[in-house]
Amino acid sequence: MTQKNTISFPAIKMKQPIGEFLVGAMQANDLVKVSYADVRRLHENEMDDYIGIQRRLTLQRSKELKEYVNSFDATFPTAVILSVKEENAVYDEEKRELTLVGTDDTPIDDVAKIIDGQHRVDGLSAFKGETFEVNVSIFVGVDIATQANIFATVNLAQTKVNRSLAYDLLAYENLRSPQKVAHHIAVALDGLEYSPFFHRVKRLGSATPGRKNETITQAAMVESILDLTSKDPMTDRNSFFHRLRISPPTEDELERFPFRQMFLEKQDDKITQILLNYFTAVKVKWPDSWEDLDRKGNVLPKTNGLKALMRFLKIVYPLTSGGDYSAVPTKSAFSAYFEKVALKDADFNTDTFKPGTSGEATLLKVLRQSLEENSEVQDPLIS
Repeated sequence: MTQKNTISFPAIKMKQPIGEFLVGAMQANDLVKVSYADVRRLHENEMDDYIGIQRRLTLQRSKELKEYVNSFDATFPTAVILSVKEENAVYDEEKRELTLVGTDDTPIDDVAKIIDGQHRVDGLSAFKGETFEVNVSIFVGVDIATQANIFATVNLAQTKVNRSLAYDLLAYENLRSPQKVAHHIAVALDGLEYSPFFHRVKRLGSATPGRKNETITQAAMVESILDLTSKDPMTDRNSFFHRLRISPPTEDELERFPFRQMFLEKQDDKITQILLNYFTAVKVKWPDSWEDLDRKGNVLPKTNGLKALMRFLKIVYPLTSGGDYSAVPTKSAFSAYFEKVALKDADFNTDTFKPGTSGEATLLKVLRQSLEENSEVQDPLIS
């Protein structure tokens, strides 16, 4: 066997009820080189026969992980699970070393089938640093039924952390980041008694004991704020950590991310006040819908309403601020635009605005059309 056709790394044997397997530490580039995903698909010769065990690669998830692996605190602490044929694995008990070997039938580039972790492996293909060791669990010589059982068990038995909890944990970070700032603003909007969102945000993505009117998840609130703040929150986070200079936003950037300048200048209180004024204007325009949280199908105070209104804010803010991206428009400034919207409280229902993203898009369309039809609206004075 030649060095080119083999890859060796430290590994130890483990015994669990399912049987014996190896746990090792592979270099990321080696893992990317030797592994492949067996995607579930229809057998080309059998109409009703599916083969493969992996789900298809999600492009958005892949893009996110390719950015994440190059962040300053990137980590994949849970194992990537691999399956290797017996003829492609040589284990040295004394050295506690596993060597993967390419053969005529199975080249070194295809010796390890990914049972679980294909998105992490794909993400690691973009790693640009010097060292990224990945812990791997390797099953040698197991049949397809066992591989499928492992995949199903891992993905059904293990509960993933919800996004709201993940954002809440950002409060412990020492460094500034778009994610942390958005989290603190969301907490403030939920905690201020005069806020339109007072005690309406599910802090951990699920109901808070003692509350009954939580209609919006923390993740939805945080991500909506991020959409007004940063094109690439992860890159911003890394830049703050490494004390890199972030260029002032261009006019084009400010049109797409109107809170960008205030975020970079650490004017988080202004962002919070803008959101308070804006959603107070919403509440004044449609008081019944905003307050009637128990009405079935009432979309205004829920996630769809929030997301559509946040997207509309991106359009309305520069109009109310006179193009000054550090200004705080008053409630009256925002109300001038909502007053012209023909929607009534009773219109906020699932017949008019369907559940899901289509309802969000429809509400945004109605708001934009009103703006276009009433372009003569004058901007009230701002503070």
